Amino acid sequence: MMTPEGQLALAKINPVLDEILKQSPYVEGLNANTDLPKFRAVVLARKRELTAANPSAGEVSYVEEDRQIPVRDGSSIAVRIHKPKSPPQDGCPIFVVYHGGGFVLGSLETETLLCRKFTELGGIAVNVDYRLAPEHPFPTPCHDAYDALKWTAAHFEELGGNPKKGFLVGGISAGGNFGTIVTHLYRDEKLSPPLTGAYLSIPACIPPETVPEKYKSLYLSREQNKEAPILNQGMIDLFEKHYSPDPTSNLRTPMLFESHAGLPPTYFQICGLDPLRDEAFIYEEILREGNGIKTLVDVYPGLPHGFWSWWTAADFSVKFQEDCVKGMKWLLDQSKK
Repeated sequence: MMTPEGQLALAKINPVLDEILKQSPYVEGLNANTDLPKFRAVVLARKRELTAANPSAGEVSYVEEDRQIPVRDGSSIAVRIHKPKSPPQDGCPIFVVYHGGGFVLGSLETETLLCRKFTELGGIAVNVDYRLAPEHPFPTPCHDAYDALKWTAAHFEELGGNPKKGFLVGGISAGGNFGTIVTHLYRDEKLSPPLTGAYLSIPACIPPETVPEKYKSLYLSREQNKEAPILNQGMIDLFEKHYSPDPTSNLRTPMLFESHAGLPPTYFQICGLDPLRDEAFIYEEILREGNGIKTLVDVYPGLPHGFWSWWTAADFSVKFQEDCVKGMKWLLDQSKK
């Protein structure tokens, strides 16, 4: 059960990270004066470094193909399809993946590592290059995310999928936001094949104005962690300015859907030193206690939002990468039930 004291305690900085920051303070950040294209390039280089730091053992076991898919406004977006080199004859589970980056940053390179890890489990990952703000503000990125999910469903067997093995969707941070929303949309449209799992890593899912009354005393991390490394309140404000969401739209937050019943089993990753910490805990409790949805939660006390991309060699980041595989395996296990 969540308590204010328990939530606040999660922000006590991890002692290993504390030592790292004393030796090499974290300075990179986004603000109103940031050159956005330049910062996107910095983030891309960081993600490529992370991918290179986690090579596949032995011979490469995956194949990757970029495709253009149609979206609702008549244009197209890219998806990268990551497949096992030798897929099983009876087909694979499929995972539709949305990268993070505050709706402003990120690319097909951002979650390469997660997608390749899914191929090692015998799955196919559809990595979505949704359009970004400020060039494409709300609701275009969310529309792209949902259109890519529906495209995948319509092409499931052509892609080599077997829906009985699993159909997962989700992402990281802003991508986790899409994960919370598209699961509701997909449920409401009664589409098939059914979704069997949601993967929500450090999701942005409950803006301050939509916190249910019973949870307001537990929604503490936005204030407590407003000056945290990596993601702070100033960056959140800047992302919001660029994304420009409609606060009354259910494409902004799952809290504006009438019901959360009938959603698939959901895996959460939550960081203790993250402004988004408490909304993930609250959303998880709403799903589990309020709607009987199976959940699995991994918590990283004293670590900030997206820490694994910045301190790739630290033991806590190695554990995180192991947890990603464990979480995907758990979702696939639920798919068989």
